[in-house]
Amino acid sequence: MNRENKRKQYAKGYYKTHANNDSFTCKVCGRPVMPNGAGTEQRNHCPNCLSSLHVDNEPGDRQANCGGIMDPVAVWVRKGGEWAIIHRCRRCGALSSNRIAADDNPMKLMSIAMKPVADPPFPLDKIEEMTALMAGDGQLKF
Repeated sequence: MNRENKRKQYAKGYYKTHANNDSFTCKVCGRPVMPNGAGTEQRNHCPNCLSSLHVDNEPGDRQANCGGIMDPVAVWVRKGGEWAIIHRCRRCGALSSNRIAADDNPMKLMSIAMKPVADPPFPLDKIEEMTALMAGDGQLKF
């Protein structure tokens, strides 16, 4: 049976107004993922590795034909302080944003959030030189 026959067919936008109570096995880490514990009606990523699948073009429409693995690449803070995960599809490169769930792995979330600080796009030993070039006094004060 091919993937198209396995996928449940619902009207466009069905999951925008209905809870998604489907369990699934994560394609990345292999753990079973249950809908309960998420704190939301839509479980759309693994709480362990935070990976997802590219199944939506618009949130809840289940119309994407890609089906690629969506890797968590960043986090951002929404208005009101709620965190969300930015996913990028391995197959087509599409980006999407998903709210974090109550049972998401906090260490994985923090490691994604800290990645730009731990691995900046410039050498850390050049900060003093760059500060001086920007008409600063060249001294870092913490």
